[in-house]
Amino acid sequence: MAKASTAVASAAAGYSELNLAGTFALTSPKLKIKAPIILPGDVHGALLAAGEIPDPYYGENETVVMWVHDTPWTVERKFTAEAADIDGYLTLTLENVDCIATVFLNGEAIGETQNQFIRYDIDVTGKVKAGNNTLRIEFAVTKDVAKARADGHPFPIPFTYNYLSNGLPGVHMNFVRKAACHAGWDWGICLMPTGVYGCIALRKSRLARQESVEVTQAHGKKSVELSIRTRVFAFAEGSVELSYEIDGQTIADKVVVRPGENVFTHNLTIRNPKLWWPNGQGEQPLYPLVTTLDGEVTTRKIGLRKLEWVIEKDAIDHSFKVRVNGRDISMFGANWIPADAIPSRITPEVIRDLLESAKAVNMNMLRIWGGGQYEPDYFYEMCDELGILLWHDFMFSCMSYPSDRAFLADVRTEITQQVRRLSHHASIALWCGDNEVIGSLTWYPETKANRDLYLVNYDRLNSMLGSIVEDEDTSRRFWPSSPSLGYMDFSDGWHQDTRGDLHYWDVWHSAKDFSAYRSVNPRFASEFGFQSFTSMNVIETFSAPEDRNPSSPVMESHQRNTGGNARILETMTRYFRFPVDFEKMVFLSQVQQGLAIKTAIEYWRSTKPRCMGTLYWQINDIYPVASWASLDYGGQWKLLHYMAKRFFRPINVVAVPDGDELLLKAINDTAGKADIGLEVHAVDANGGARIIATANVKTSPDKAVIATHIALSDLAPNEFLFFSWTDENGALLGENDFFPKPYKSYDLARANVTATWSGSEDAPILTLVSDAPAVFVTATVAVPGHFSDNALTLLPGREASLTFTPRHGANVSKAELAKGLKLSHLRETY
Repeated sequence: MAKASTAVASAAAGYSELNLAGTFALTSPKLKIKAPIILPGDVHGALLAAGEIPDPYYGENETVVMWVHDTPWTVERKFTAEAADIDGYLTLTLENVDCIATVFLNGEAIGETQNQFIRYDIDVTGKVKAGNNTLRIEFAVTKDVAKARADGHPFPIPFTYNYLSNGLPGVHMNFVRKAACHAGWDWGICLMPTGVYGCIALRKSRLARQESVEVTQAHGKKSVELSIRTRVFAFAEGSVELSYEIDGQTIADKVVVRPGENVFTHNLTIRNPKLWWPNGQGEQPLYPLVTTLDGEVTTRKIGLRKLEWVIEKDAIDHSFKVRVNGRDISMFGANWIPADAIPSRITPEVIRDLLESAKAVNMNMLRIWGGGQYEPDYFYEMCDELGILLWHDFMFSCMSYPSDRAFLADVRTEITQQVRRLSHHASIALWCGDNEVIGSLTWYPETKANRDLYLVNYDRLNSMLGSIVEDEDTSRRFWPSSPSLGYMDFSDGWHQDTRGDLHYWDVWHSAKDFSAYRSVNPRFASEFGFQSFTSMNVIETFSAPEDRNPSSPVMESHQRNTGGNARILETMTRYFRFPVDFEKMVFLSQVQQGLAIKTAIEYWRSTKPRCMGTLYWQINDIYPVASWASLDYGGQWKLLHYMAKRFFRPINVVAVPDGDELLLKAINDTAGKADIGLEVHAVDANGGARIIATANVKTSPDKAVIATHIALSDLAPNEFLFFSWTDENGALLGENDFFPKPYKSYDLARANVTATWSGSEDAPILTLVSDAPAVFVTATVAVPGHFSDNALTLLPGREASLTFTPRHGANVSKAELAKGLKLSHLRETY
């Protein structure tokens, strides 16, 4: 057979690909169900489309559809291959197969899958017929396989408590390589989806196929040298033609290959390069790199930039900051989780909408969290385009994992493939070993009882991850875990703030006052958050009117963190007068969420250069739920997201309590120095304002500076601070406020906020005016989109003009916007 294949291949034409995506038949050996399923796609999506299950997100339907992931499933399709399609060496490529499955071609078992994160390239040379063929994939019940593996392990490895939310039994997800949050989390539904979410293709090669193309950069003063390393899998010995095109240059080579993996390195120089910068710091030029191997063409876009993590001893302990093209840049952003619990709903359009919302609020970094997944290629391409850097966890989170030889071998393949796939992207800033795995050794009775055993077990896996990065991606830093104090340091990274990255959760999980954020001084805050309810129009999608009560079964089932709804309401009573109805409660929960994160980030930014990164938890939701996200499920902006645009302003002024006075500190995160003019008002919450300070401030990117001091005794009991700053030409750069006491302590005026529309139909402008001080003034409309600002403080005589950006490509008229306009502010909540 091998000789026959070689003879066929030698006469074959070049590369071709037969796309096998499309409609398959979905069946189960245990049920009388037959439905079409579109792959890439998932079983839940297919059953929902066929009317076999209700919407899993509605009400308490999560428990109603549990049978789906207790069931083995089979997908099958017939396909036709022409003689030209099979005249060569054949590879069946399957990407993102979820999860434990056996693959059959024309009735013959040709391969098995067990890792969602591995690309499986199955040699099917001689197994595909000219004419009709049948591809079948039989999926096992993942949770049953996971339990069997856990039961057979020499010592117990507990799974995360996050799987036990809302009375769920939990799944041994640490024994299978699948998105950990598929079994639920403290913000996520448990669906345990099954399917294929990536490429399904029959690839024909003359002699060899591309495996990966990696690019490293050496930056000179006026040039960048690229080293292009291409891995080629050859089916037999011979020669192939390999070429590259970039920046008007072409390298063409005829190389000899031997069976198995072959590695070829070629170098070229780009002169007078256009450098790639993170969002807000410059442009994001991308150079297309076209690689051709015997007619197999792949294209990657390369951003030329030099990125370093500066971790050096300093007067405090050790720095932790990002340097891009020689410039130290503060990282502004959030944590990213999978965009939907039903994988077939994750599309390029959905991802672009979310990422553009990150860019719009001055974010320049997202952290790909380790309990989720490696995202599709288009995700990283969009991040390159938008200037969003990525702190990228490997997919391990909140629990220990096995370290036996079989598990490590499977993970080695996974990590090696993913690093090779992604390392050319300008957006990849850091590879991180895991999320909170080292910290989790103190969470479970088993790990606490024998920490030495579980620490050795942890180090076997974690050290391997670091070694793979060192071997495969020499240009990037590997960080052991998040949070972490550094290499080979397995101590508590949760409470030491002098080095490494910090996760700070005392305000939410320990119900501390928002001011507790000022009790820590992280070098880089990579996780912290505060919950709110999802927006009212989203709540309406999963509940009936009678369910809209924070302690109803439906609202509690859409709260995955134990005691979360009660904590939201308890905090509300601490800061605000209690709202008069459910809708105002929802609004107020988002106000306080934004206030919590604003408190943290404004203070930590004010400590620059001590703190050089703030990534809050989290930007997006996986389904409609009360959570820490700043974007609702579906991408609608919550009030936190609007506030993020302000607290991530490049030039900002913030108030920092310091004993019996307030320090107003100016922060400059642009590329150069800036002179600003500051004006500070004391505002009576019931009406009236007076200027109490002005200052001209010279700011520099190297550190925050004190702009002025305000004695708290200078403020009357009902007064708060309102301050604004302008550039050297008098143009307004920003406004901010500070309330020294809880909002409930103030006698707020019953403000009347009026709205008028102007501008063109294509660019409508909403102008808001108030006859008295009004805080957290929020405009909402009935069409998808966001305003340029929201949750505003309005003072008499200071109008706010807002533009509106439609989402999903909608064309919206002023009449439509005006018809659905609704205004809210703090005083009308009680």
